[in-house]
Amino acid sequence: MPHAASLPATFDPALSMGAANAIHVCLKLQSNERMTLITDTASAEIAAALVAEIEKTGATCHVFVLEEYGQRPHRDLPRVILDDLAQSQVSIYACITQTGELRTRMQMMDVINPHHIRHGHMVNINKQIMVEGMRADFVEVDRLSEKLIQKCRRAKRVTCKTAAGTDYVAELSPDLKWVKTSGLIVPEKWGNLPGGEIFTSPFNSNGRFVVDGVVGDYLCQKYGDIGATPLTIDIKDNRIAGLACANKELLKEFDAYCHTDENSDRVGEFAIGTNLACTRIIGHILQDEKLPGIHIAFGHPYSEHTGQPWKSTTHIDCVGRFFDIWLDDEQVMAKGKFLI
Repeated sequence: MPHAASLPATFDPALSMGAANAIHVCLKLQSNERMTLITDTASAEIAAALVAEIEKTGATCHVFVLEEYGQRPHRDLPRVILDDLAQSQVSIYACITQTGELRTRMQMMDVINPHHIRHGHMVNINKQIMVEGMRADFVEVDRLSEKLIQKCRRAKRVTCKTAAGTDYVAELSPDLKWVKTSGLIVPEKWGNLPGGEIFTSPFNSNGRFVVDGVVGDYLCQKYGDIGATPLTIDIKDNRIAGLACANKELLKEFDAYCHTDENSDRVGEFAIGTNLACTRIIGHILQDEKLPGIHIAFGHPYSEHTGQPWKSTTHIDCVGRFFDIWLDDEQVMAKGKFLI
């Protein structure tokens, strides 16, 4: 397997079940297919576990360790990786984010989307996620996600409330698509691993959203679980109208992030987590956004999938806890537990 020699020869066997789920269940890698695995030194042990499962399929796989292609953070994803990716039917990105590298992941998606590559996005993956969220029964997660998305496609609004103070209403449009990323990845849409969410881009939204879980991108690594110092976001006509947080450093960094470009303060994503193996906030966005409940994101609305006409160079998720959710007048969640 090209370039895999730089990965560790052994790995914690506890990683095997999650790795097997990724390769055989979520991506369904076949012997006659070609795969690209992009990783980094921090994720090398997890990559080794993935490679062990890839080898069982007999598929061809090329492995790229980012640090072997120049000092990070990278401004651009190395051309050799993009060129290899364009030849593959399946791919995984298993790396720890670094400040300024969102651009490189967008470049990667510019190859993945038009080539309809079955891509597993394992950004900021770690051992805890591999033995928790990645061990989900993704067939069951898909069943729940499908049932929920059918209801959401008929709804005109979603109301969400929490005891922490969230009181927020998203208005939906039939022109803006709902997308399912349940963990069972298909060529039409790449997905995060672990999977388990449905999402859209709201036509409009208003109210207060209290982030007492985690915020995304590189701020998640820095601040983790912010339950002790929640971030309160007031939203008017889909844009940030006010911010408050006892952690002034987090407040300053979040505010700066959401003023990167003209749409960085705009609600681009509205999502419901559906991974039943996720039962609590762990301080990692990759898993925490799959927690049953609501998360929203400011910035890029995944236009290529939702049909939203505007774009942004940034995307930051915001996750809360213990939601009550109504689709129009039907309550579908109470205190973080599904009622459907």
